[in-house]
Amino acid sequence: MFVPPQPVFGRVRKSNTGTGKGQPFGITEQLEATAKKTIPQPTPEPVLFDFETFKQTLQPERYEKNTFIQNLFYRVQFPFEVDEVTKVIQLYRLGTVANGYRAGANTFPFIDIKGNVRAVQVKQFDEQNHTTGTDFLHSIIEKHHTRNNKPLPEWLEAYTKQDKRISCLFGEHLLSKYQNAVVFLFEAPKTAIYSTLYFGVPENSNIVCLAVYNKSSFSFDKLKVLQGRFVYVFPDLSKDGNTFKEWETKAKEYESRLPGTRFIFSDLLEQLAPEQDKSEGYDIADYLIKQDWRLFRKRNIQEQPPQPEPEKVTGVTKVTHQQNIIFSHVEPLPKVEVFKTERIEQPLSWSNDIAELENYFASIELPTQPVKLNRCSTITDCSLFIESHFATVKANNGKRTFLPYLNRLQELKQVLTINSN
Repeated sequence: MFVPPQPVFGRVRKSNTGTGKGQPFGITEQLEATAKKTIPQPTPEPVLFDFETFKQTLQPERYEKNTFIQNLFYRVQFPFEVDEVTKVIQLYRLGTVANGYRAGANTFPFIDIKGNVRAVQVKQFDEQNHTTGTDFLHSIIEKHHTRNNKPLPEWLEAYTKQDKRISCLFGEHLLSKYQNAVVFLFEAPKTAIYSTLYFGVPENSNIVCLAVYNKSSFSFDKLKVLQGRFVYVFPDLSKDGNTFKEWETKAKEYESRLPGTRFIFSDLLEQLAPEQDKSEGYDIADYLIKQDWRLFRKRNIQEQPPQPEPEKVTGVTKVTHQQNIIFSHVEPLPKVEVFKTERIEQPLSWSNDIAELENYFASIELPTQPVKLNRCSTITDCSLFIESHFATVKANNGKRTFLPYLNRLQELKQVLTINSN
């Protein structure tokens, strides 16, 4: 049986009161002496995720199985163009899990400002891009080795022993490239991705969208990398606005420790969102995805009035509904719709294009094998693809929102024409 060592109190002296009772002597002196000898230990260097393992998630052929990415092309209300999604994939190094119980899941790597991979979050989505499962790539690999009675790779053994793995912001690596960009800070990586798709990539919008990971990750250790930046903060909704209040309080303290940094909180959702949305923890992406992303691209971040010099700013700024620059087209509408959409111009007719495509597809024998449409998409059933796309473009003839459906039919025609030559 283990017996803990008894405390050593040093010598015993008699009480000054003359009672003769012994009192411990030397505790304070010993603690002081120990403190003098104690040398502060440096913070241990993080154990990085294996880079070669991370690179495997980026293999081009995997994106065809990535539910999250494919939803952006085909299943969201306002489908995105291939080039737009590809830019975001490359920007944030999004990848795919190819095999196992998380096959088809999207990977969100946390890459620090020096380009080191700190962690890789894995998220599985349904066809509405709702999260159905969350994991981490190192955990998936560890379970695979354990099930097959294989020893862990040396890097993974060291990696799993550290306490903190998500030790940087999602998208942090972009800060070194876009040093003068405004920062939009969110809670979850998915929200940062959606926001980039809506507001534009940094070279076009001068906005870098980042995420902390979760509510408790709004910490000084992560945010100190933002020193000297203007940071627009968009907390997720929560019951009674608890997340908003907690982050705002922390930001005030962080600003005092980060000279030249300004945290600007948008309380737009806090003001306009219904109570049910707050209770369910909605975030800004839940509202953005219901809007046509082209309307947001018409706004330019450079239209903002000149900002005051960071060093002259003290205290956290709360952006009210009237002051909000980024979402100035928003107004308090009924609960079912928070954002006001702009009137779309009168549609043009695609009738000639539709007729030409119908004649083409009717004149050829459609392939029964999968057809690679582009580097991110493969059509598994050409007949079903053509039928569904024609139904959409005919029902929405001339509406720019549905132009990607027409474009994909034209793209398929081009691919089949090339393949037949």
